[in-house]
Amino acid sequence: MKKLLCLISMFSLVFTAGIASAEGITLTDDEMKAAKKIYFDRCAGCHGTLRKGATGPNLEPAKTTALTTDGLKVFIELGTPGGMPAWKDQLSEQEIDLMARFLQVTPPMPPEMSLADMKATWKVIVPVKDRPTKPMHKRNIDNFFGVVLRDAGKVAIIDGDTKETVGIVDTGFAVHILRSSASGRYFYSIGRDAKATLIDLWMEKPTVVAEVKVGAEARSIEVSKFHNKKVDYRDKYAIIGDYWPPQFIIVDGLTLEPIKVVSTRSMTYDTNEYHPEPRVAAIITSHNAPEWMLNIKETGYIWIVDYSDIKNMKITQLEAERFLHDGGWANKRYFLMAANMRNKLVVVDTVEKRVAAIVEVGNKPHPGRGANWVDPDFGPVYATPHLGEPALALVGTDPKGHPKEAWKMVRKVPVLAAGGLFVKTHPKSNHVWIDSTLDSVADNTRTLTVIDKKDPEASFKTIKVADHGRVVHLEYNKDGSEVWVSVWDKNGEIVIYDDKTLKEKKRITGDWLVTPTGKFNMWNTVHDIY
Repeated sequence: MKKLLCLISMFSLVFTAGIASAEGITLTDDEMKAAKKIYFDRCAGCHGTLRKGATGPNLEPAKTTALTTDGLKVFIELGTPGGMPAWKDQLSEQEIDLMARFLQVTPPMPPEMSLADMKATWKVIVPVKDRPTKPMHKRNIDNFFGVVLRDAGKVAIIDGDTKETVGIVDTGFAVHILRSSASGRYFYSIGRDAKATLIDLWMEKPTVVAEVKVGAEARSIEVSKFHNKKVDYRDKYAIIGDYWPPQFIIVDGLTLEPIKVVSTRSMTYDTNEYHPEPRVAAIITSHNAPEWMLNIKETGYIWIVDYSDIKNMKITQLEAERFLHDGGWANKRYFLMAANMRNKLVVVDTVEKRVAAIVEVGNKPHPGRGANWVDPDFGPVYATPHLGEPALALVGTDPKGHPKEAWKMVRKVPVLAAGGLFVKTHPKSNHVWIDSTLDSVADNTRTLTVIDKKDPEASFKTIKVADHGRVVHLEYNKDGSEVWVSVWDKNGEIVIYDDKTLKEKKRITGDWLVTPTGKFNMWNTVHDIY
């Protein structure tokens, strides 16, 4: 522990000041290939493809060399309190040594990808004209769950009514999210390898009907939803946000044909310095206008993209905060986005297209989509857990009915541990569920916190879910009676709880459950229920 504390102190000094690059550290071609794969799989999301940092610190040689190979190995193995998780159980000693050396050499430059490059990968497996005109089965698609099987590069579709596995389809590697089509027919997936797939749930068995690769790394995908009496954009377009190259891509909603590529390389909002890697993090679809809201992570801008005229596309850029990551709707007018390295939530008014407020909440907020409910004292609130502290922050979200509480942190509720990635509730539930996936204590990573909406500060309960892996991501079924949670392990499990009694109802197991991660209920995803 003393060694770790000394290294943490050194880590802080080095990553503030920086030093010259290391000499004499080389990797063979095979070592470089293996290191790039591990870094892409485990590290790039927080530290950036070019290792310039975001949620995690800068890892360029000018910062890492002073820590030495042995020092870096300690950090990789043990993690840091309220920060990076320990990798000793996921990486071998040889892999940890390899990564410690890799972090001291110049980051390799990944390739660019043009529209023509994307079209060369595009496949329509089942043309639109050959797809069914009505469901070919009698299952309740509204209560289907799409379950990400991260390390298998697959998505399982589970019937939420019967708990039967309807089918397992091949997708991109390490799918980050699924999004439902506005029609409730399709799941759109995006892998970390930037491969997008379109899954048709009307087929007798779920089927990938189209796919396209749009880059080297990606995290977000969304579909157009806006419709009124004059226009209907439901399922017309989808948008994919790349981590690398830093850009977004508009594709046909029914075929995934790439239509338009827009680079996000630009200046930072606060210092007006050029940034070569402004990644697209969360994307939110407006229900009120033909618009998507994009978090441009490193520059601190939120872009509002109007898709009503693709050829003459209008983009409104809002100065927000750094580094933007995830978030969701508080209601159908306002959405809240986490700037997790500035410990804030940014509130955007989508009607007036402006930043309505920036709220200080806690150490590294990470809401996922967040959670909404009515607090007994403060009215409607939006909640976020934190990577860096064991707390759930509640922010007032009703400027008309509760103006004194609006856009202020009204409560800070204790939870089991730091490292929270997701919080979830449902309009028909009295409970709020929070994970602590990235905490440094193994037992905490396998335990959930549950609080009661009626008395959030005095209702702290914990549920031990598993004795292996990590527990991650929560999702309700359509009617709000069940909570589904993943045991994130190569021998993974899906555990289903009764939301009223907090008792386990069912545990889904099998060799096919390889690192189950996100679970996305069709109805809740279509309607942004969280």
